[in-house]
Amino acid sequence: MKSATNLAASTRDYPAKPVRIIDPFGAGGGPDLLARALAPKLSEMWGHSVTVENIPGAGATAGPAQVAKSPADGHTLLINTNAQAYSAALQKDLPYDPLKDFIPIIPLTRQAYVLVAGKATGVTTVGELIAAAKAKPGELKFGSTGIGTGTHVGVEKFNQAAGIKALHVPPSPNDSNADTIANAIAARFTYYLVPISLALPHIRDGTLVALGVSTARRSTLLPEVPTIAEASVTGFDFPIWYGMWARAGSPTGVVDKLADDIGRVLAGPDLREWIANHGGEPMSMTQPEFVRFVESESEGAARLMKAASVKP
Repeated sequence: MKSATNLAASTRDYPAKPVRIIDPFGAGGGPDLLARALAPKLSEMWGHSVTVENIPGAGATAGPAQVAKSPADGHTLLINTNAQAYSAALQKDLPYDPLKDFIPIIPLTRQAYVLVAGKATGVTTVGELIAAAKAKPGELKFGSTGIGTGTHVGVEKFNQAAGIKALHVPPSPNDSNADTIANAIAARFTYYLVPISLALPHIRDGTLVALGVSTARRSTLLPEVPTIAEASVTGFDFPIWYGMWARAGSPTGVVDKLADDIGRVLAGPDLREWIANHGGEPMSMTQPEFVRFVESESEGAARLMKAASVKP
């Protein structure tokens, strides 16, 4: 066990070497873009390089697995979406425990998903989608970026709220976000809940149709697109959120310093403007509050998926 003096020293000396931020999704996604906006500012603050490494694959679990094997010293961090909370209850045989093997540091931002359909499906509104699903119960298919990800949990919540049943088509093990979007465009499934930043180019070129955004308020990136609640599913609200984690066992003082320093960067006017321009809004929590939030989100996802009869 480290003495109080050693703990204080580890905090004072942190970081003692370059810091890696692992992103479990491909380059160009929301977590990747945010990590790359944070990295240079943290590097300037700490006097050590901060790099972003994309480790996609295995249903977005390859990246967290890498962090779970890293030294518990705070020099290898994980940026992830709500999938980090949801996968604890919804994925079996993971090479790590999403709750026990990681410590939540700080929430970063929340924003809307957009419910989309490929143009080739002929579906243009949430109402049309619901009508099509009710006409053929259990026959329509929806895609996701993996079992237990927000794109999966969000659609299951939508299906329950809309009173429909559909078949989940998870990605192949090595599929990227781009592959899933390509499958949506090709109408290999009917609908998909996707982060707006990834869908936007395809919505603009007409290959994907935006049916509704997932939050209670419309997105500044798609102001003309109604919310799912406005479209017909009253009260629906399901944002995507991002956070930062370290390996469990990292010194408490280091975790506190990470939370303080990242929070200070996020509060800066340029980062706040960057987040707003990318359709996000800040999340304000202390580190202990974020721990409880992650636990609550995991428990809520487990209840939702049990009600949908989805087994890990």
